Amino acid sequence: MNKSPIIGVMPLWDAERKSVWMLPDYLDGIKAAGGVPVVLPIEMSEADADRIVETCDGFLFTGGQDVAPEFYGMKDATGTVVPSPERDKLETLLLSKALQADKPILGICRGLQFINAFLGGSLWQDLPSQHPSDIVHRQGKPYGVPTHKVSLSGDLRTLLGKDTLEVNTLHHQAIKDLGKDLIPMAESPDGLIEAVKMVGKRFVCAVQWHPEYMFKTDGDSLRVFSWFVRQCG
Repeated sequence: MNKSPIIGVMPLWDAERKSVWMLPDYLDGIKAAGGVPVVLPIEMSEADADRIVETCDGFLFTGGQDVAPEFYGMKDATGTVVPSPERDKLETLLLSKALQADKPILGICRGLQFINAFLGGSLWQDLPSQHPSDIVHRQGKPYGVPTHKVSLSGDLRTLLGKDTLEVNTLHHQAIKDLGKDLIPMAESPDGLIEAVKMVGKRFVCAVQWHPEYMFKTDGDSLRVFSWFVRQCG
């Protein structure tokens, strides 16, 4: 009998309280897809990271604070950036080692932005001021309701069997310049890259929307989680 894959989940971090926390939706999405989620600590040594990468079958890079502009060679140009040095440091360590080990990786929201920046890409730091659009990319509650469409391509179009997808949206930053070896798999009507795949790796994919808020009622969102977890088995 095959064992359920263990998925390392990047922790959410409350800098004010100096506290690790987690939205259960991420964990529930992984469990619904047949995986065993494990929330990782915010700090670890090189040796700890090596052990975690050896132990986990895949990694989920979650949403959260902005990626520090210095990470991709820029400064805060809008005064809107809310970075998390703790997460940037942890995720730099783990992403580097997970890529080297060719472990499957799924990024969601910040996860997509971080993977892109790590691979040499850049970000729009504040969409309302730097990339004005009629599309609202930062919706209010309820978060599980789709608010705009994306056009699909590549593996994501093949997976879902359709050309367009209705998605929810909770971000004020987005990919500006693509990182090395990334190819788009979804695009919003206003030209933003909404999903990517890294070529040359077993499975490194990321989406800008939040399937964790939708998978209980939306089969396509569950398929995204299941696609990832299957690669980890």
